[in-house]
Amino acid sequence: MTDEPYRHALALFRYGLIAEFLQLPAGSRGLYARLREKANAHYTIPGSTRTRVAPETLRHWLKDYRRGGFDALLPKGRADRGHSRALPQALADTLMSLKDEQPGLSIPQLIRAVRQSGAAPESQALPASTVHRLLSRAGLMHQPPAEPTTQDRRRFAFAHAGELWMSDVMHGPSVALPGRGRRKTYLIAFLDDATRVVPYCAFALSENTQAFLPVFKQALMRRGICQRLYVDNGANYRSQHLALVCARLGVALIHARPYQPQGKGKMERWFRTVRAQLISRLSPTDIDSLDSLNRRLWAWVEGEYHLTPHRGLEDQTPLDRWAMSADQLRLPGPNLDLDALLLFETKRRVQRDRTVSLNGTLFEADAALVGHIVTLRYDPALPASRGVEIWHEERFVARATPLDAYANCFVRRNRPTQTIDADTPPLAPRHTGLALRNLAGARKPDDEEPR
Repeated sequence: MTDEPYRHALALFRYGLIAEFLQLPAGSRGLYARLREKANAHYTIPGSTRTRVAPETLRHWLKDYRRGGFDALLPKGRADRGHSRALPQALADTLMSLKDEQPGLSIPQLIRAVRQSGAAPESQALPASTVHRLLSRAGLMHQPPAEPTTQDRRRFAFAHAGELWMSDVMHGPSVALPGRGRRKTYLIAFLDDATRVVPYCAFALSENTQAFLPVFKQALMRRGICQRLYVDNGANYRSQHLALVCARLGVALIHARPYQPQGKGKMERWFRTVRAQLISRLSPTDIDSLDSLNRRLWAWVEGEYHLTPHRGLEDQTPLDRWAMSADQLRLPGPNLDLDALLLFETKRRVQRDRTVSLNGTLFEADAALVGHIVTLRYDPALPASRGVEIWHEERFVARATPLDAYANCFVRRNRPTQTIDADTPPLAPRHTGLALRNLAGARKPDDEEPR
C-alpha cells in the first residue's frame, strides 16, 4: 500500500466513525456519552494492529472535520521522516555505524565513545532520548533473539490467599533526616500471588535483614501467615535468622534462581505501578521525612491500588479477590509471640567486670555469668535503654540493662560462690539478677567489699 492510498483509507475510516455525529450541533448534551459508547467497539484500523479508539480521539476528529472538512482527517506526514531533526546527518550516521559495529554498547557508552572520537563537538547536545529514538527508527535497538533453552517457564497463579507471598526491594526517593541531610530509601514490599493484595510495604533506610523483619512482622499481623515466601537471592534474604523465623512459623522460604529475573515478573510489575502512580506524583512535603513518605505510600495502597480492578484478576479488585479466597488463611494464634520470634540473636562472653558489648553499648550481666558465653536476644529497632535478653544454654536468665558506671560506685560488691551448670533449673522471665545470685549460692559476710 503506497502512502497516498493509505492516507485516504485512514481518513475514510475516521469519517465513518464520526459521520453519525456530524448533524448534531456543536456542544450538544450527551455527545461525549455517545462518543464513549462508540469507542467501546472493536475496529479494524488501516495500517495498525490496534482495535480500539479513544473517545477523546473521536472528539478531535469531529472537531477537525467541522473545521477543515474531509481533508482535515487525512494523516499529516512529516517532511523529515526518517531523519533526526536535532542531530546533523553526519553525526547520526556515525552513531548508527558505531552501534551497528558494537551492539552491546548502551546509550551513555555510545555517546561517550562518539565524543571521545571527536565526531561530536562539545557544543553539540546529545540527549540520550534523541539518540535512543534515532537508533530505534534504524532498528538498532532491538534485542537479539534469545538463545534456545530447555527451561520450562510457565505462567502460574495460586488459587487461595496466603498460598504464596512474594517479596523484593525497590530503590526509592531520598528523604530528609534531621541533622543528617538526605538519605536514600528502599521500598520493602510483600505481594500476595493469588489476590495481588499488598500485605504490607514500607520505605526503609537500608535493605538488610534488620530493616526487612519489621516489615515482615507487620505483614503477618495484618494478613496472617503465608504458606510460602518467594524472595530474591540477595544477602538479606539468605540470612540464617530469616530462615529460622520462617521455619518457626512453618513458612517455606523459596529463593529465586540467580540471574533469572523472569520468576519475579509480578513483583516487578507492581514496582512499575508504584513508580508510575506514586513516585511520579510525590510532592516536596511527601519526602520531608521517612514517616511522611510511608504515610503517603500506605494511603495510595489502601485508597487506590487495593480498590482498582485488575485484568489479571478478571477485573476484580485485590480486596474483592482476597475476600473470596481467604478461607484457608492461617492467622497468628494467641500463643504466638511475634515480638519474641523476630528478635535477633548473637553470642557474647561475659567479661570479668560483668559486662557484655553489643553494637557499641555495654550491658551489665550477673556476676554468676562471668566467663560464660551467653546469647543476647534483642530488637535492633528499639533503643538500647530497653535492654537485651540474656539466655544461657537455651534458658532465659534475665534482662540486662545498659551499664551505669557511676551508679556502680555506690553498690556493694559480692562474688559468686559457684558457677551455673546444666543442672540449674530454668528461670522464668520475671526472675532478676538477684534470683540468679540466690541460685548460685548464699552470700557470705566475708565476701563483702567495703563501700
